[in-house]
Amino acid sequence: MITRKQLSIGDIYRFAGQHLLWLIPWMTVVPALYYFTQWDFIRIPWLPLSLIGTAVAFYVGFKNNQSYDRLWEARKIWGAMVNDSRKLATMIKQFRAGASADNTGHDKIRKEIVFRHIAYLYQLREQLLKPTRWEHVQLPWIYGRFNQRRRDKYFNKFKEEHEQLDTRPYLSADEKQAIARYTNKATQLLDRQTAAVQGLFESNLINSMQQVNLQAVLNGFYEEQGRAERIKNFPFPRQYASLSFVFVCLFVFLLPFGIVSEFAKLGEGMIWLSVPVGVIIGFVYVMMELIGDYSENPFEGLHNDIPMLAICRTIEIDLLEMIGETAIPAPVQPKNNILL
Repeated sequence: MITRKQLSIGDIYRFAGQHLLWLIPWMTVVPALYYFTQWDFIRIPWLPLSLIGTAVAFYVGFKNNQSYDRLWEARKIWGAMVNDSRKLATMIKQFRAGASADNTGHDKIRKEIVFRHIAYLYQLREQLLKPTRWEHVQLPWIYGRFNQRRRDKYFNKFKEEHEQLDTRPYLSADEKQAIARYTNKATQLLDRQTAAVQGLFESNLINSMQQVNLQAVLNGFYEEQGRAERIKNFPFPRQYASLSFVFVCLFVFLLPFGIVSEFAKLGEGMIWLSVPVGVIIGFVYVMMELIGDYSENPFEGLHNDIPMLAICRTIEIDLLEMIGETAIPAPVQPKNNILL
């Protein structure tokens, strides 16, 4: 997640500047060809080109709206996890079978449930960060490697925060070994949470109504995890994502032919003004396409994504303070205006 209010020129260049490497030469080749050859068939009337540009803008706008919906839904899912985590911790801490019940000796079990929940959140984050074949870090050739290096750079900036996770073992060695063979470890941890709550009930440490309320909160995590996995494992429909890219490429390809036609009316030397104008217009369309393209996958670990590490740390701090722990980690701070 980008944390600064306004993007700088450097931020914009790092996000899409590589596309200028082909955009500037293409916007230069066509005017140069017309200037030196005077081939009139190169010139395209501006009216049909403007109609194409308007249609492409509407189509890209639709794609961006739908991509933003996926991004915002992902943020709402993690917002719900923050709220439900606090509910779970306070219930585990405060729910007792009765005022006279001697259950203070079982606080260790309650603490284990809170610790297991923290481990569950980090495990879910790890699962959501695994690349799928349609995400940018898995793309073939240079573009995929470029995004892999970009992601590695971001993760290296937060290397200290990731290393701290290994120093706080919220799961016992036996429990880690028990869930290691499962594909979906986060689901298994939730299943163990249900077993732990059932154990509290069977030991008369909570009553039936309290058990129902606790299980309802745990069921909420199943729903939220399923919604996050739906976004992760079901791509933005390819017919929208791919054709939007094709339409932008088609418009940018035709753009210099139409601009040359307009600037040629102003005089022979004015043809060269079509180069910066074409670059600006083409770059705007490319940027619109990229914004939607990078918003459709909010769990890639790139700079536009949901800051799951920071959210997990926020929940971790809240829960540890609620159960009276003294070794509290510091909140995750942005690095170079990026928060993971």
